Amino acid sequence: MVYQNVLVFAAFILIYSLLAKRIERTIISGPFLTIIVGLVTGPLVLNLVNLKVGIEGYRIIAELALALVLFSDAANTDIRALIKNVSIPVRLLMIGLPLTILFGVLAGFALFKGFSWIELGILATLLAPTDAALGKAVVTNQTVPARIRESLNVESGLNDGICVPVLFFLIELFSARTGEGLKFPTGLILFVEEIGIGLAVGLAGTFIVDRLVQYSENHAGIAKSWKTVVVIALAFTCFTAAQLAGGSGFIACFSGGLLYSAINRKYKHDLLEEAEGAGDTLSMLTWIIFGSVVVASNLHHFTWEVIVYALLSLTLIRMIPVILSLINSGFSWKEKLFVSWFGPRGLASIVFAIIIFDVGLPHKETIILTAVCTILLSIILHGFTANPFIKILNKNVTPATSK
Repeated sequence: MVYQNVLVFAAFILIYSLLAKRIERTIISGPFLTIIVGLVTGPLVLNLVNLKVGIEGYRIIAELALALVLFSDAANTDIRALIKNVSIPVRLLMIGLPLTILFGVLAGFALFKGFSWIELGILATLLAPTDAALGKAVVTNQTVPARIRESLNVESGLNDGICVPVLFFLIELFSARTGEGLKFPTGLILFVEEIGIGLAVGLAGTFIVDRLVQYSENHAGIAKSWKTVVVIALAFTCFTAAQLAGGSGFIACFSGGLLYSAINRKYKHDLLEEAEGAGDTLSMLTWIIFGSVVVASNLHHFTWEVIVYALLSLTLIRMIPVILSLINSGFSWKEKLFVSWFGPRGLASIVFAIIIFDVGLPHKETIILTAVCTILLSIILHGFTANPFIKILNKNVTPATSK
């Protein structure tokens, strides 16, 4: 059965690779197609794929996929465009993200009966970060104005790392309710440590490895074929080292990727192609498992409250805070709506849902169901609207606006 699972996955990757360019021009996204294949080939329909992946194993696959996507996306960032428009991602992260969590808690109070504010905070935080992999159709499309592309890229790259300490703080707060209360300074220290250590590891690790690569290259020590492997190994090193040091591996990967972009600006794209391919493959493995195992086993458990909250999470809970954060930003209403809509949920929310799996929350099943429903709807709605909305955004846009 193991070889059969591998055969189905490898065959799908092979077929998708041959058609990838054509698929990208349609309204069908890669993750959506992958989930459909997972559902059809899984136990629900054909039973060709029967994956026995434990919770911890799935978490590792999703984390490594996200780490590689974050690093490669950050490394592909146009640093000059980012510096020029840095105030936009700052607004999205410092104003939009906290308001999104707040709106998520308020919506939860209205829909879910009997939930504590801590549980609603965990649910809102779990669904607050946007997904760099699912947003790829937008951030890699050169027809989208650079300030929008780079802002969405930085937002998705950093918001999951910012949400990690918030999530752990809420989990610790829940765990401490029956014992000694968790002090606010402790939570603040946790928050600063996660981000600070993540930044330090990502920047220091990338700088050191880059110097080693340069030294090896100058002394004919590294073969050309291994240069791209170094990028993949570097992304995983940044992630795991930061996690072991008590920081955010996601922050480490994105900050390391940004530094890599800055110091390898002239020839970075050739080196990043294989890393992007590896990240896409890991992401597809995550979505195959999501479709064949997670969605298949939870689809019939969705309640109307879960579906309504998921739809609100993708619309009002996300869009109103983002629009508020972009007041006086110089964005037109069309651009504000575009940025606020493209907040897809994916790998980060999967990882967060797995993190709370062993926490004894009274309404844990509903929280995880809501996360699954939100991710599924996001893959469908954001995937199908990406190319049409890009065309609408660029309609009647003058060259000066799109720079």
